[in-house]
Amino acid sequence: MSNMETAPREVVCTLEADTADVEVLTPRDVPLGGVRAMNVRRTLPQKRRSLIGAWCFLDHYGPDLVSQSGGMQVPRHPHTGLATVSWLFSGKISHRDSAGFEAIVRPGEVNLMIAGRGISHQEFSTPDTTFLHGAQLWFALPDSTRNMPPTFEHYTPDPVIGDGTELRVFIGSLAGSTSPINTRTPPLLGAEAVLRAGSRLELDLDPAFEHGILLDTGDLRLDGDEVPVDHLVYLSPGRGRVVLEAGDAPARVLLIGGEPLGEQIIMWWNFVGRSHDEIVAYRAAWQAEIDAEPAPQPAGGTYPDGTPFPRFGPYPEGMPAPLPAPTLPTVQLRPRG
Repeated sequence: MSNMETAPREVVCTLEADTADVEVLTPRDVPLGGVRAMNVRRTLPQKRRSLIGAWCFLDHYGPDLVSQSGGMQVPRHPHTGLATVSWLFSGKISHRDSAGFEAIVRPGEVNLMIAGRGISHQEFSTPDTTFLHGAQLWFALPDSTRNMPPTFEHYTPDPVIGDGTELRVFIGSLAGSTSPINTRTPPLLGAEAVLRAGSRLELDLDPAFEHGILLDTGDLRLDGDEVPVDHLVYLSPGRGRVVLEAGDAPARVLLIGGEPLGEQIIMWWNFVGRSHDEIVAYRAAWQAEIDAEPAPQPAGGTYPDGTPFPRFGPYPEGMPAPLPAPTLPTVQLRPRG
């Protein structure tokens, strides 16, 4: 989920060898959910970079000692018009959603939840998790699929082993490895690469894609230029190749990419829509369904877009209390992308 920021800021810098097709996006610390909020490093979205392909959100966290941070404690909250992708380096997370899916998120295994027209879910680190370390990503669904019924997929990619390198492709295709995950979007890419100290990884890229490369840990040079830890390097379309080199310490990176979405979106809290009025309606539906702001059931039990009531439920009894939506801003929400 995404907490609202009271004073969001953006810093954009460049690599030493500055080029027009490269940006380095600096992370900002954001508290995530609940009273014992764990901090995450958010690199996407930013004011000048809302999307990389259809990817619209990237939170990077840990390694956190759960006994100190409290771990991930995110009660039930809603989503529309997007898909969530959970990828862990260490620890485990328990997932439960209103479409009836339950899963344990483990390192090296991808869990993808397509919210479509509406879903709600909760995420809690498991009691046996000592250290929690990973990334939470979202991508926006195109207009053609954003009102589909919610669904869930799980996949464990086999590693592609190189000379001192391991690559795991969890979405899309790269280096001869293809994920079976159906994203219901224009083509996307998601992969993890681990490089031993001093090793080198050359990757052929789809030049129709724009890409983002996040350095999780270690020393890394991208096409000869150093990448700061926790930063996301943006590569514009047109690149057909990238060279990653680890320095004196092993490096781990996340690589995302995709064809430009070609659509403008509005992303507010946990909703992706196309207009201010849609976001207002999503918030009102959520508040009504959790009885925070009672409202009448839609006529005929169906919302204007054809979604049956309840949009974000039902949900099992006895779960932690759901999160209410923040107050909407007093200004009109504007599309971006």
